[in-house]
Amino acid sequence: MENIISVRLRDAGQIYLCDAGNLELKEGDYVILEHDRGLDYGQIISPKNVPPEIKTKETPRKILRKAEESDLKQIQENRLKSKEAFSICLEKIQEHKLSMKLIKAEYSFDRSKIIFYFTAEGRVDFRNLVKDLAKVFKARIELRQIGVRDEAKLFGGFGSCGRALCCTTFLKDFEPVTIKMAKEEGLPLNPPKLSGVCGRLMCCLSFEYETYKILSKGLPREGERINTAQGRGKVISVDVFKRMVTVELEGGAQIQIKIDYKERDGR
Repeated sequence: MENIISVRLRDAGQIYLCDAGNLELKEGDYVILEHDRGLDYGQIISPKNVPPEIKTKETPRKILRKAEESDLKQIQENRLKSKEAFSICLEKIQEHKLSMKLIKAEYSFDRSKIIFYFTAEGRVDFRNLVKDLAKVFKARIELRQIGVRDEAKLFGGFGSCGRALCCTTFLKDFEPVTIKMAKEEGLPLNPPKLSGVCGRLMCCLSFEYETYKILSKGLPREGERINTAQGRGKVISVDVFKRMVTVELEGGAQIQIKIDYKERDGR
């Protein structure tokens, strides 16, 4: 029987579906898995078996074992070596006079590959840089250009809600986020308050939006005129979660009414 769980690759990599087989794992455990023509490590995001409809979207990677003491020691050594690799790469970038900002260096578990993450305003020809780095490290070199949202994901931090960033905890991919979502959720259209630490619109607007659409189904909008038991009036506020609306009647009095799902959906 398959036991497909969510694992974040390395320290801040992508989340993958992996087959844990008969291994007993819990959230936060480190594991060794097969990845990209070699061995790598990851951390359990959720030990719960993934729903069948999600499993079909990608071929799960194989978890070989729960990380042992020797594995954890190597992971720690890799982190130290990554800092050295970062410094060397930074020097090489300056030598080649490339317009790029180095963000992070990361070793695969078996040290067969080093990934260098960077940001840049445009495309960068880093072919000669890769050749130089390959000579120094005797390993496969990957330079990966990322955006500001990815940069925040790599560094981590806390959002305005006081919780750890969604991108560093459970989000698998970055979904498009628009100001329309904030508008339809009734939030004040104040860019600083709607932006995350990356400077872009907060990711939570996207996945909250779908829930908001479901909960607000059948509710009137602010400004809409509706009929009530006390007469016709104008909706001046809507509480989506309680399904309560405040209505100003034509005489000026204000009342609160609860909108049942069946009332507006005609069921």
